[in-house]
Amino acid sequence: MTPYQYITLREMPEYIVPAAEWFHSKWHVPTEAYLKCMEAYLQKETEYGWFLCLNDNQIIGGLGVIENDFHDRKDLTPNICAVFTEENFRCRGIAGNLLNMAVEDLRSKGISPVYLVTDHTGFYERYGWEFLCLVQGDGEPDMTRMYIHR
Repeated sequence: MTPYQYITLREMPEYIVPAAEWFHSKWHVPTEAYLKCMEAYLQKETEYGWFLCLNDNQIIGGLGVIENDFHDRKDLTPNICAVFTEENFRCRGIAGNLLNMAVEDLRSKGISPVYLVTDHTGFYERYGWEFLCLVQGDGEPDMTRMYIHR
């Protein structure tokens, strides 16, 4: 079995279009929105990166870091966003490795803490995240959970 390859988009910028299309297919945010954030990262306008897990050159997991993940707490930044692992690759530590990669990358650049919003309970705690508060998602009727990694 081929080991998974964990990369930042800066390490393999040729993945920008496939990654933007892959994230769009998972979260239905416009491809152009992903491309804009990814291009800013590649051009070093921001240190908020994009992290991918590849299996035989196919994207099987990924996440990004953005200023705000569509919620009302604009002061809680940056945010991990778009965390996703293909269903047939779940429960293998891929999301956890990507989360740790992103947190360490940001910390190495003096950026800490990091936040994320999720409806999951129990998952992120395994990787050192703590529940912080409830936030109001943009256009969402219900509150959602905000986590912090210090």
